[in-house]
Amino acid sequence: MVRAFALLVLGLVLAVGSPARPATAAEAPFEPGLMRLAEVLGSLHFLRNLCGEKSDQWRTEMEKLLTSENPAPERRARFIAAFNRGYRSFGSTYTQCTASASEAISRYMKEGETLSRDIASRYGN
Repeated sequence: MVRAFALLVLGLVLAVGSPARPATAAEAPFEPGLMRLAEVLGSLHFLRNLCGEKSDQWRTEMEKLLTSENPAPERRARFIAAFNRGYRSFGSTYTQCTASASEAISRYMKEGETLSRDIASRYGN
């Protein structure tokens, strides 16, 4: 499931990304979905590490998204804020891996897959 989600994010990055010039929010009807995806990636980065996965996989996926989107500084700041919001939202709730933390991981994995698939199918090249 982790590999499938990571592949979907990579596919989204390749399908939607436009490195030729930064896109603005007015040009991007998929903007809310991408911001939510950034938040989901931040949540997964916190939760997966809390529950034993010691890696930067989800931060790396976020970096790929940023590279692909090539956002203007203000938009880049919004992406990073969304990622950090997702990360911090669980920091005050979970201090150890619990059954509900594991359930949150499952829900966020599914949401991330759905967001990636929907954005790529609607707006991909």
